[in-house]
Amino acid sequence: WQLTDHRGQTVTPADWAGRPVMAFFGFTWCPDVCPTTLLDISDWLEALGPEADPLVTALITVDPERDRPQVLAEYVANFDPRITGLTGDPAEIARAAADFRVTYTRVPRDDGDYTMNHTAGVFLFARDGRFISIIDFHEDRRFALPKIRRALS
Repeated sequence: WQLTDHRGQTVTPADWAGRPVMAFFGFTWCPDVCPTTLLDISDWLEALGPEADPLVTALITVDPERDRPQVLAEYVANFDPRITGLTGDPAEIARAAADFRVTYTRVPRDDGDYTMNHTAGVFLFARDGRFISIIDFHEDRRFALPKIRRALS
């Protein structure tokens, strides 16, 4: 897959080679799960301090129709500056989601708008690309830092 970050730069999996990764799929219009998760990620990054600097931390949108780079830039500015927002055309988002085994669905609302249902876990990968773990949205948050440290080691 090939996506665009919130600064307008192209990002591919090769750009992450040799670095641990913490990735979350979500969208900027999300009323609760996404901002809560991004606040958690920000807290984890703060708790880790410089130890987390090698970590690629990414929010990959499941709503590319609304989440253009500028929208993502404004959104991620509310969280830790090490979080990168990624978007792309729908086919590229679908490829990225398939690589992570993420599901998402557009859900119409009664008012004519829509929302997105999506996998709500934070994915952790080691420097060599090996899958380490998922931090589930409903999981006790005290388990997050040890999992992230495993990805960093």
